[in-house]
Amino acid sequence: MAIRQISVFVENKPGRLAEITGYLAEGNVSIRAFSIADTTDFGILRLIVSDTEKAAQVLRDAGVAVSITDVVGVSIPDVTGAFANVVRTLADAGENVEYAYAFLTPEAGHAYVILRVDDDQKAADILRENDIALIDEAAVLG
Repeated sequence: MAIRQISVFVENKPGRLAEITGYLAEGNVSIRAFSIADTTDFGILRLIVSDTEKAAQVLRDAGVAVSITDVVGVSIPDVTGAFANVVRTLADAGENVEYAYAFLTPEAGHAYVILRVDDDQKAADILRENDIALIDEAAVLG
């Protein structure tokens, strides 16, 4: 039930993010979710897109370094403590969350959260066993 995420190395300079997202737009690839983390000189742009393989090829053709990573997605209710419950469940099972980001969903009263964990399958099994709703790429792409 993994979701494929694109990670892109982005130089931290004016216009670079615009170039990269422009390549995707020109390639008719829609961005469904994203996160960017930066340092002084560079950032890592993480994207969930409408067509992962096409996006990777478009970016590679433009000379952009791209990698594809599997991540786990969950749907959590919009109530206090819902995210805390997800990460506590994983922590109690010894599963580390490397990073996470959330975005709105058409599912009223819920948010989708993308999690990068040590072991996708183990995390998915733990979450299922604890009645935490997993999502797949089809849910993200709508």
